Amino acid sequence: MRVRARFAKLGKLRWTSHRDVARMWERAVRRVGLPLAYTEGFSPRPRISFGLALPTGHESVAEYLDLELTQLDDPGGLVARLDGALPDGIDVAAATRLEAGTGSLQEEVTSCSWEIEVTGMDRQAAAALVEAAMGADTLEVTRERKGRPSTDDIRPALRSLCVSDTASWLPGPPSGGLASTGRTSCHTGAVLLAELATQPRGVRPSELVRALDPALELGRARRTHQWIERDGARREPLPPGPPDAPHAYERAS
Repeated sequence: MRVRARFAKLGKLRWTSHRDVARMWERAVRRVGLPLAYTEGFSPRPRISFGLALPTGHESVAEYLDLELTQLDDPGGLVARLDGALPDGIDVAAATRLEAGTGSLQEEVTSCSWEIEVTGMDRQAAAALVEAAMGADTLEVTRERKGRPSTDDIRPALRSLCVSDTASWLPGPPSGGLASTGRTSCHTGAVLLAELATQPRGVRPSELVRALDPALELGRARRTHQWIERDGARREPLPPGPPDAPHAYERAS
């Protein structure tokens, strides 16, 4: 059977690499004694499948992974068991058994929502940049591919972009969830809300900021949602449930 878990990666743990987070999960699963299935062959590996890798240095309240288990006697207590075995900053918000035939996270997720702080400009200047970007036919960014610079147009991957009055990286859990707080953050620039496509190739917040204006500096960035779009409908890999891992705000710093 397959179980999908939603977790947050906050605070100092944002500097931990995707590979190190995978090792943390493997240790946590062993610690709580979950009956993981393993691959066959000379060097068996636990059947743990992660979703889209989070760029190092960024936070998220919408990370996912799939666990393949041989059995599960107590699904109701799974969140508490896993959460207690993981370090501060990695906080499990939900877990549920998947129906047979559910696709992998890598294949199904089509876009991600981000909160992106840009430093060195006020809200008015940011709004002008957003308007220009959304009205542009192309947004070019230079990437390195196989050791050589390559210029790509990321405008087709920019689903939406606007300026926000708030940010979710506030001390303590904001009332009403991540997106509904009316409190202001202590940032020194502007906060952008962006939805970026992940297929055929994903766009990082740093690439978006560079395409908007090469002189801009990326501040804090947090992934707030991952989306699966099919037949005109959009949903998350798991419902967010209670306000996104509220205890994570207390433990992560």
